[in-house]
Amino acid sequence: MKNYELLTIFKPSLDSEELDKAVDKISSDIKNANGEVSSVDKIGRKKLAYDLQGYRDGFFTTMIVSLPADAIVEFKRSLKLNDNILRFMFMEVAKKAQTV
Repeated sequence: MKNYELLTIFKPSLDSEELDKAVDKISSDIKNANGEVSSVDKIGRKKLAYDLQGYRDGFFTTMIVSLPADAIVEFKRSLKLNDNILRFMFMEVAKKAQTV
């Protein structure tokens, strides 16, 4: 399994309880795909550079996750179908270079 970083922007209309439920749903989707969540960082509400679906700001969260390669496509599909997510960025975490 490889490590990935997932940056998600949630709709600003969510209250803190709904945001926690949305993050927990993503975590449970990862666990159902035989993955694991290493860390969750709720960055908070930030202003966007441009309007996304009519919103000027959103709640940012980052997650460090491990997923098997065969589960990535289905996981990305579930993120696209989630109505509470404005945008997401899913990228592989590179290992840090070691100095000699």
